[in-house]
Amino acid sequence: MLLLLLFLTYLIVAILLGVPIAFSLLLAGAAVGVHMGGAAADPQILAAQLMRGTDSVAMMALPFFVLAGELMNRGGLTHRIIAFANIFVGRVRGGLGYVTILACLLFASLVGSAVASTAALGAILIPMMVRSGYDRAKSAGLVASANLVSPIMPPSVPFIVYGVTAGVSIKSLFLGGIAPAIYLTLIMCLIWFFVSRKDGVRSNEPTPTLKEAGKTVLDGIWALLLPVIILLGLRGGIFTATEAGVVAVVYALIVGTVVYRELDLPVIFQGLRSAAKMSAVVMFLAAAAQVAAYYMTIGGLPRLITGLLDPLVENPTLLMVVLVIVVLLVGTAMDVVPTILILTPIVLPLLNAAGISPIYFGVVFTLANVLGLTSPPVGPVLNVACATGKVKMDEIIRPVIPYFIAQTVLVFLLALFPALVMVPLGWLDT
Repeated sequence: MLLLLLFLTYLIVAILLGVPIAFSLLLAGAAVGVHMGGAAADPQILAAQLMRGTDSVAMMALPFFVLAGELMNRGGLTHRIIAFANIFVGRVRGGLGYVTILACLLFASLVGSAVASTAALGAILIPMMVRSGYDRAKSAGLVASANLVSPIMPPSVPFIVYGVTAGVSIKSLFLGGIAPAIYLTLIMCLIWFFVSRKDGVRSNEPTPTLKEAGKTVLDGIWALLLPVIILLGLRGGIFTATEAGVVAVVYALIVGTVVYRELDLPVIFQGLRSAAKMSAVVMFLAAAAQVAAYYMTIGGLPRLITGLLDPLVENPTLLMVVLVIVVLLVGTAMDVVPTILILTPIVLPLLNAAGISPIYFGVVFTLANVLGLTSPPVGPVLNVACATGKVKMDEIIRPVIPYFIAQTVLVFLLALFPALVMVPLGWLDT
């Protein structure tokens, strides 16, 4: 118990002082090692664990998928995805809202990051909605909430991190995330149906000619072929998740330079720089989390926490509900990737004892984490939506609440009824 209190004290105090999460984890882990003394306090062990945190072939999928998303975004993808969605749902009542929700789903299958997706789509869609008579704060709230599908729809950065940390199949996680991503999209459409009816906003989008519609669909198809290639390749065993990332980068380069012709060397270098920065942040977090996990393990902290929750092992459903509540609370103060890296090694023994599938848990666990992206006080997606939509934080919170409640209900439904995840996964992963 003393080691647990020591670890949590150093971690929480460091975070409150503004120390980055990765360095806070290193500090907390090192403090436990020094307190234990002996070999545990050897700096060489800390360095070795730091290297081990990123020494994974599967982890290499992360920078490749991040780079593919950057190249597709900078290669003209965003406008074409929005135009593609607009062809199908742009002229119904509240049409731009449905365009936003559908565009977020389509964009999610290429980017895998809610923050990046919100920045890219929000800069275009929020001004479009405002010009069409929609409330600015409600438009920003819709964009923020709809983009929570990005970390769930493959290729998902959190799924890669969880898969590496838990030692489970990233391919199965990708396929397992498809059904929840569709559930999220349908829930968003349902809530928007009532919101748009209440506001009385009607669509004023012009009806495109058959030729215009055909050209828009053809342009969009090139972008949407990428997730199809990735998923079919993974399902068919043609390539691994890491190899799929390489395929995605090559495809993004070909489409951006040859088909869309919006990628040139300066733009490609910008994408490389941005992808390197984003990947470095996640990789260093993984390395620091490995240090913390090592010292927690040799200090017996996972066994202590497992012992506290051990009475729930006999009831897997109740255990899932309790874990979801814990993750929702942690998510209000911590970002998705650090939460996954810290909690996964702790809960894995519980999952094994309760007979809960780590794939199923990973999907629900990630979705519960993702909700923290739109919940104060941190809410990184809310902050991005406020910046792109030019609204204040207190203005966007109220419009987000109905979506957040519905999404939270979905998480608990998935925790109560595993078949909602496992049955579609069984159809896809055969």
